[in-house]
Amino acid sequence: MLSRASYNARELSPATWPDFEKLFSKHGGVGGCWCMYYQRPKGGSMKGLTSTERSTKNKHDKKLLVDHGKAHGVLLYDQKIPIGWCAYGLKPEFPRIDNGRNYKKLDLKDEPEKLWRITCFVIDKDYRKRGVASIALKAALDSIRARGGGVVEAYPVTHKTAKAWSKWPQWFWFGTESMYEREKFKVINSLGPNHVLMRRTIKA
Repeated sequence: MLSRASYNARELSPATWPDFEKLFSKHGGVGGCWCMYYQRPKGGSMKGLTSTERSTKNKHDKKLLVDHGKAHGVLLYDQKIPIGWCAYGLKPEFPRIDNGRNYKKLDLKDEPEKLWRITCFVIDKDYRKRGVASIALKAALDSIRARGGGVVEAYPVTHKTAKAWSKWPQWFWFGTESMYEREKFKVINSLGPNHVLMRRTIKA
């Protein structure tokens, strides 16, 4: 188990893009997504592309967003080696969440002015089951606090589903319910049979 003292975290930026690229390239662009799926509206320009073309386009488009300050997240390092990633950003950065069938059913009211979202975790396959995702989450919350705080929401796998899927950790890109509970997130509603919507307010 890693401790917070044994890692360092850096924000995704043009300067850290090579580290992001290194982590994702080691894992095949993580299904060729390059952490773009939730940043695109539903549907769009990906139809008809081969898996290789889709991966190339995702990587290219992610780099453009990073260069223009429209993609956020933290990279976690062991010394100088990038070992983890947690994507976060304000609500408009992740339009696909709003288009999700289960999310649209919630009919949420009294929405906060400043709503952050935590979407995806990527952990180096050589560092899994060592608490890296939990540390990356803490780093992302620190970044949100430094940016003025607000309401933070996430969409983790439920306790029951996490237990059933324990042999397939690659399906835990949203994180787990227990991981967020440790950071004082509360369940707001169900998001289908496998996920829940959780929120917490972060003060600057």
